[in-house]
Amino acid sequence: MWFTQHLGDLPLNSITPNCISDLVRKLQQSNVTPATINRYLAVLRIILRKAANEWMNEKNNDYWLDKVPKIKQLEEPKRRIRFLTQAEAKRLISASPSHLADLISFSLATGLRQANVLYLEWSQIDMDAKHAWIHPDQAKAKKPIAVPLNNIALSIITKYQGKHPTRVFTYKGNPINTIENRTWKKCLARAGIENFKWHDIRHTWASWHVQAGTSLQTLMELGGWASIDMVLKYAHLSSKHLHDVARKIEFEI
Repeated sequence: MWFTQHLGDLPLNSITPNCISDLVRKLQQSNVTPATINRYLAVLRIILRKAANEWMNEKNNDYWLDKVPKIKQLEEPKRRIRFLTQAEAKRLISASPSHLADLISFSLATGLRQANVLYLEWSQIDMDAKHAWIHPDQAKAKKPIAVPLNNIALSIITKYQGKHPTRVFTYKGNPINTIENRTWKKCLARAGIENFKWHDIRHTWASWHVQAGTSLQTLMELGGWASIDMVLKYAHLSSKHLHDVARKIEFEI
């Protein structure tokens, strides 16, 4: 493990900012990406905070660490958001077997993460209210998610009624637990789509919403994100809210 290799013999109070900087340099020299280094640093920060605020030394009834050293995150390169046009989405759905096409369509209609779609149960759906919900222990942000079901989502769910007592999405009578990577890649190839992961379906859903005029605040609630910062990456996809401001400097040409 990385921590054992680099910090295993060090006392906690020896993990100083200089020590951390040295470790970061070693990782950079090993061609570890900034994103991976930041994940390591995030875990290290959690450990040190617990040592300073929660873990007690039974001998002197004091915390293991007096002060948490400052840990600076590396700047991560900003990547373009990968999302499909509606024409591309239609091609992907047409190129997929029916059960996979249903999963793709439902994901595009709701924005739910793969696990939330695959493990969706009938007990989480109210067809009359056109509503579903994700429990806190199923959500990445550990908060419940309200899922309004549009006509596309409802039509897909209706196809699966009565096929399984608990789970919604099934194949040949059995719940679907995973998306086979080989099948997924074949569907992408048939549709002529490159550099697209399953999670990019969620990016596509969010991008379509913003382009259609959905506010970032509403999108945050729909997608179950923990903060507005999580959806700011979609802000540039719509400028409708800025049109009135832009017109303030119109001039004759």
